[in-house]
Amino acid sequence: MKLIRFALLAGFTLIGSCSILPKPEPFEVYRLPSVQNASASHGTPLRWSLRLTKLQSSEALNSPNIAVIPQGDVISHYKGSRWSDPVPVLVRNRLLEGFQHDGRVPLLSTDDSIFQTDLELGGSLQAFQTEYQGTNAGVVVRLDALLVRSYDQRILASRRFEVHQPLSNVQVPAVVAGFGQANDQLTAQVVNWTVEQGQRLAPPPKP
Repeated sequence: MKLIRFALLAGFTLIGSCSILPKPEPFEVYRLPSVQNASASHGTPLRWSLRLTKLQSSEALNSPNIAVIPQGDVISHYKGSRWSDPVPVLVRNRLLEGFQHDGRVPLLSTDDSIFQTDLELGGSLQAFQTEYQGTNAGVVVRLDALLVRSYDQRILASRRFEVHQPLSNVQVPAVVAGFGQANDQLTAQVVNWTVEQGQRLAPPPKP
């Protein structure tokens, strides 16, 4: 009888201790929006193939957090909100969509697959955050892109891309929309640059 009473008391104690554990903070998960105003290219599809690799980034950006620099060098994030994927994957996937929408480079893959390609597009994501300058806020996206020959990993071309998108509203949904606008600009610039460089540098197609 004493054993039964002890077991019941232990069970009530365990239930009570579980009930006081902090509940996980709810959060909203956001996709990276896109307008895709630019019309698809109607040129002849190019015959060289391209792999898009996950971008390198700092630890602060290599997460689903929506980053913000409220002042100075302090990196924080919007509480209760996050991206649907870690930022480097988010940007890589949007670049893939940009190439698919453009249509000039139809032979595409990512580093999630093992397909052999002629060229690889990667690089380092240096900024993907909201930044405040006094009371003014804006989205900053900065990418150091590398175009690499796949078979020997030789760097063929590089370029820094930087986009600033001012924000008139700093509520999270408006901030997310600002990220989408900035990334649309970045994607268009990267696609055009890659096509231009690839036409010059890609190996000739085999007969």
